[in-house]
Amino acid sequence: MQEEIKLISGTANKSLALEVAKHLKKELTPIEMHRFNDGEIYARILESVRGCDVFVIQPTSPDVNSNLMELLIMVDALKRCSPARITAVIPYFGYARQDRKARPREPISAKLVAKMLETAGVDIVMAFDLHVPQLQGFFDIPSDNLDLIPLYAEHILKKKLKDIVFVSPDVGGLTRARALANVIHAPIAIIDKRRPRQGVTKVEHVIGNVKDKTAILADDIIDTAGTITAAASLIKKHGAKEVYVLATHPVLSEPAIERLENSVIKEIFVTNTIELPEEKKIKKINVISIGSLLAETIKRQHEGTSMGIVYEKLHEKIRKMV
Repeated sequence: MQEEIKLISGTANKSLALEVAKHLKKELTPIEMHRFNDGEIYARILESVRGCDVFVIQPTSPDVNSNLMELLIMVDALKRCSPARITAVIPYFGYARQDRKARPREPISAKLVAKMLETAGVDIVMAFDLHVPQLQGFFDIPSDNLDLIPLYAEHILKKKLKDIVFVSPDVGGLTRARALANVIHAPIAIIDKRRPRQGVTKVEHVIGNVKDKTAILADDIIDTAGTITAAASLIKKHGAKEVYVLATHPVLSEPAIERLENSVIKEIFVTNTIELPEEKKIKKINVISIGSLLAETIKRQHEGTSMGIVYEKLHEKIRKMV
């Protein structure tokens, strides 16, 4: 494609957008954004994007509703400026956990959000580590669920941890744990998690051997940290030497920080899909940046070239480290 790339950032994670812009040697397209007294959001693009390939970087992180509306309004403003294409880069996709009807008379909110994005004028959606990959099927436009496994594997191998076992906190996360284990050639284990009622989880059993091993709990989201800290305690009781946590999206709702600080977890690896405020940057949390990978993905999306070469280089680097 010959159109010019334009990068636009909402307010949800401007530091990530600036990092991407630096990698691409681009400036962020200026945008005027403010709120009226009643909370309504106003957005105006301050330079021409006519005929351009536009990438809007805006995770729908807390406050999810506000950041989602901001994204929709920015896209609507852009659509009225005649760009060639609009890609919504949503590193953290809010409402992803509402992906099915678990009980009668419930909404499937993830599907609703997908339709809202399409109606606003999004042409392509780009996200990282969706809660379930099937969410891509909610879109009638192209959507990418970007893989972070090689990035995680490289970071873990640099720590030179011994006797690793990857642990999934529930059956739903088994694919993630297995993918990491396959890259690093490590075994896996699973936590038997049950939900006796809405909003309450119980971790009861460990399926697999964690005794005298370095256990790495792998999940997509840390929200209140109740499940992950309970799982870490259970793994420790089953004889694990150390417990680490790897989670893509650090939502960290109350009382997550207190729970993590008081837990048996030695270190928590998260990414910057969600921008952490200063009060949540505790010593246990180690942030892995997705900036360079996202920049390369945007570049190749614009050029119409495959990401396969990039991932192959990452995997080759990992193979040399194992």
